[in-house]
Amino acid sequence: MSAHSLRYRPEGSTQKHNCSSLRLFVPMGVSLSVWLYSRADDSPPSSSSAFPPLAVSISSRLAVTLNSSPVAPGDSRSRWSSTHCSPSFLLSACKQEVTRSPVELSTDGVRAEMGVKSGLHVWEVLWSPNKRGSHAVIGISRQSCPLRAPGYDVLIGRDPQSWGWELKTNHLWHAGQSLDLYPGKRKRKRFHPEAVEDFRTMSSTSSHKKMAQTLLPIPERVLLVLDADAGTLGFVVDGSFLGEAFKDLPRGVELFPAVSSVRGGARIRLRYLNGATRDPPALMALCGLSIRQYLGQKRQNEMDKLPLPPRLQHYLLSNQ
Repeated sequence: MSAHSLRYRPEGSTQKHNCSSLRLFVPMGVSLSVWLYSRADDSPPSSSSAFPPLAVSISSRLAVTLNSSPVAPGDSRSRWSSTHCSPSFLLSACKQEVTRSPVELSTDGVRAEMGVKSGLHVWEVLWSPNKRGSHAVIGISRQSCPLRAPGYDVLIGRDPQSWGWELKTNHLWHAGQSLDLYPGKRKRKRFHPEAVEDFRTMSSTSSHKKMAQTLLPIPERVLLVLDADAGTLGFVVDGSFLGEAFKDLPRGVELFPAVSSVRGGARIRLRYLNGATRDPPALMALCGLSIRQYLGQKRQNEMDKLPLPPRLQHYLLSNQ
């Protein structure tokens, strides 16, 4: 739709218009709103995943970042470090994947080659649940975090220089302490009467609370969300941001995505997806986000049907 077709026409104009030409004078935003509203009943059913009910609201800055096109797969921020890596990990040629050797009585870690000191950043971590074993942890670390320890234990989150989420138990770890379950909003398990007596024999009240929570199986794909400006770390699972796992992270120091594992054959892949500065998102990006969210994932192919000029349609399609 050109600017010429939308120009103001004074009252009393003697020029006649048919119904099709009158549509040209309807503001673009109204046309788009009507088009979207008329298709509201076509929305796909909600996901059967357990994570959407646990999602928390997110800032427009994070929403735009999560819904923007990812950077090129070969970005240098997608590489594991060959220097800051346990010798039990084998690095792929592209440095985007590490594989743990079958070493006994050892806990091994690796961190990314590049860290960040400012901005909002999102990485993708791919780690098959069948290749995790016990003490599979993802999180962030400072440069001085130890990356190998004897025995089988949590490594990322074991010292004050790292913060980790243990995927099997859903526990958060920092400075060698289990801080809480993540995400925090859970339903309690129902226990059979015969199990009550055994449950009462547990040593502490905190153990009761943790054992009574439903553990969530974490799928292969997890997004790590680090806001170095705000000093927070959170995670996205099945498209749902689960909230801030850690707050008050050190600011102005370099922080790196990191993982630790005890499972032989564990393969862990890293990819940097996107980032943002402190600046608020552009209005065009916010408008595009609203349209894509309204359409939903299953109707993204309807972008070309939107009552918008081709240039705006192209913008929406190129930023999926």
